[in-house]
Amino acid sequence: MNLGSKLKHLRTSKDLTQKELANALGVSTRQIQNYEGNTQNPSKKVILKIMEIFNVSADYLLTEEEAFIMEAKEQGGSRGKERAEQIIKETTALFAGGELSQEDKDAVFQIMQEIYWESKVINKKYTPKKYLKKQK
Repeated sequence: MNLGSKLKHLRTSKDLTQKELANALGVSTRQIQNYEGNTQNPSKKVILKIMEIFNVSADYLLTEEEAFIMEAKEQGGSRGKERAEQIIKETTALFAGGELSQEDKDAVFQIMQEIYWESKVINKKYTPKKYLKKQK
């Protein structure tokens, strides 16, 4: 079950309308529709509010892939998100028709994430300073 399905299930199990949830989260009703329809991912701030409202953990709410995409977007913007989605797509293609257990698939995906984040650190060393965001 993905984030959108889980959010809808949590909302309906508490008998909340999309509008009521939107008000509680400080977002628009349209954003709730987008979250539930998996056309938009909530920000980290909204995820934290969802966890608080429904008393659930991030592990329950987000799949490993969704958490990776969210973190990539936070650190690299839309370009980081696109790259993370591409990594997931390519990693998933490795298993097409394969016989790996879910545990083995998770282990491979975890390694792919580590490689991605390590390469970001290494590549940052070679990025011209004018392209780096100023750190406070």
